[in-house]
Amino acid sequence: MSLAFVFPGQGSQSVGMVANLAENFSEIRDTYQQASDVLGYDLYAIVSDGPQEKLNSTDITQPAMLAAGVATWRIWNKQDGQQPQVMAGHSLGEYAALVCAGAIEFTDAVKLVSSRGEYMQEAVPAGSGAMAAILGLDDDAVRAVCNEAAGNEIVEAVNFNSPGQVVVAGNRSAVERATELAKEKGAKRAVILPVSVPSHCQLMKPAADKLASDLEQIDIRQPTISVINNVDVKIETDPDAIRHALVRQLYQPVRWVEIIQSMASNQVTRILECGPGKVLMGLNKRIDKSLAHAALTDTDNMNKELAG
Repeated sequence: MSLAFVFPGQGSQSVGMVANLAENFSEIRDTYQQASDVLGYDLYAIVSDGPQEKLNSTDITQPAMLAAGVATWRIWNKQDGQQPQVMAGHSLGEYAALVCAGAIEFTDAVKLVSSRGEYMQEAVPAGSGAMAAILGLDDDAVRAVCNEAAGNEIVEAVNFNSPGQVVVAGNRSAVERATELAKEKGAKRAVILPVSVPSHCQLMKPAADKLASDLEQIDIRQPTISVINNVDVKIETDPDAIRHALVRQLYQPVRWVEIIQSMASNQVTRILECGPGKVLMGLNKRIDKSLAHAALTDTDNMNKELAG
């Protein structure tokens, strides 16, 4: 049975999110300690005790989620879990996939994603950008809504999460216009998301430029496990191609539906979500019900999946 691992991004974080695993596996605390040493503050304390608003600050969310995914992967390996044929991560989760595939050192990635969060927040002043989920329209209909709603501002379809679930991002007023227009065009729901940054749209170009110079400074190696990237739905082995894809990922769409379809067409039969929550498991089931789906959210699920 061919296995894939997927890593969630922002939006899956919650206070206490890895507590159950931490009770039973030392890898959780050890990994968070490594991250805290890089960051200069106690990341695990924020994850454990909150407050949620602090954990939701994007420069903290990003290393917190990265550490959760990497720590969960370390547990899986320590317990001699089956090795995946392929990996992918949703947005920020792509960094966890690259760390776990041996392409980027964990400590380098912690520094990178913390800065990535800061750059994203700096690129768009708080309150002036927004993201919204549009449910019940096909991809082309959402793109058409964005074109019509944009005016002289930016609103783009940025996360193709599952059939009939597309997230849009851009200037707040343009996103609000797009949600109203989507409802007029027959969307089941169109809701503004509680995020501080409009990820994956052209407004993130300034952040991408800063991230590009950071990426030049770190060592990237050829992954030992294939990683399908968000931006091209491609497996890259060349370090410069990986760098370039991570830069473009900030201001181009996450093509999640195509990533899961690509896995299915390459003989993947089982997908495990490696990190907090079950967001990707829910999306993946809607993309392809024929695959086996599970999430390594706690000790019981971990042991169950390790047993096969």
